[in-house]
Amino acid sequence: MRVAFDHQIFCLQNYGGISRYFSRIAEQMVAAGNEVGIFSPLHRNFYLKDLPEGIVHGRRAEKYPPRTTRLALIYNHLLGQQAMRGWQPQVAHETYFSRLSATPKGCPTVLTVYDMIHELFPENFSARDTTTMLKRRAVERADHVICISESTRQDLMRLFGTPGSKLSVVHLGFEQFKPAPEKNIAHLPRPYLLYVGSRHGYKNFSGMLSAVSRSKRLKADFDIVAFGGGTFSEGELELAQGLGFSADQVRQVGGDDAVLGKLYEGAKAFVYPSLYEGFGLPPLEAMAHSCPVISSGTSSMPEVIGSAGALFDPANEDEMAGAIERVVYSDSEIERLVGLGHQRLNHFSWQRCTQETLSIYQSLQR
Repeated sequence: MRVAFDHQIFCLQNYGGISRYFSRIAEQMVAAGNEVGIFSPLHRNFYLKDLPEGIVHGRRAEKYPPRTTRLALIYNHLLGQQAMRGWQPQVAHETYFSRLSATPKGCPTVLTVYDMIHELFPENFSARDTTTMLKRRAVERADHVICISESTRQDLMRLFGTPGSKLSVVHLGFEQFKPAPEKNIAHLPRPYLLYVGSRHGYKNFSGMLSAVSRSKRLKADFDIVAFGGGTFSEGELELAQGLGFSADQVRQVGGDDAVLGKLYEGAKAFVYPSLYEGFGLPPLEAMAHSCPVISSGTSSMPEVIGSAGALFDPANEDEMAGAIERVVYSDSEIERLVGLGHQRLNHFSWQRCTQETLSIYQSLQR
């Protein structure tokens, strides 16, 4: 099969889960004997350099000059459309939500929808954000839409009225971080609970702080380490202080995947308090590093985590604190969750993700 991926996400992200998703399935499709073309004349994506020669139709720019991203998207659309038309794919897969399609006329189009965060939590985004409008337009013009979880599929049907017959669920694959024993992190003298990712709004980091502060045992025995998401804001520092955490008890750590891997391995538990996720890779990352998972039980989390984590209602801080206590103070519960986590990882592979995606492409050829 001859499959084309458009420019959109590769222009917008240097790194990121969506870019990795398309790079990995492109790699798997080529290995299975399919022809793949990625049409991104001027891209910023790091992952594309690892793909076999001839797949990427374009070259990498370290960064765009200030305030030129919109111009770069227009440039990529026009040149990518022309190049894709000459290449003549059998199926085109749009990588994000663009205003106009670059797909040649008559070629079936597939789109992936990752989550419905913009629609469910509009207060977390600028009033000028056009993602919902672009997403709706892209969903309507696509011949078929892939959702990365059943939770996202249900939300898309409910919020956009998209017919279920147009939607399929294909779970993401998962890959472990490459070991890098030479990577060191700052010394962490006390046991800690690990939080990963951005901390704003629906991510509910403030809810986690409040939940831990409600438990005298947790507050006395554990630090909280937040990986990524940038340095703490003044508001976050004030919140931690107001909740009675001591200086340096709540800390932020940055770094690459190797640093994150070390943090998972050293944590007493990974806590995922998010109110909503379209899929959520951090719980799988934690499982891969033998770190017990304590997670919100909303949206896609039960679907991804299964029985391999302790779930709680993220709106109930006492319940969150109770779930954390039941895990971190029980060696047998930690051992049980770690074992189930290792088994759970078998459900998520790029090979499976790619094969299910190819089956959808083939169904559009009939």
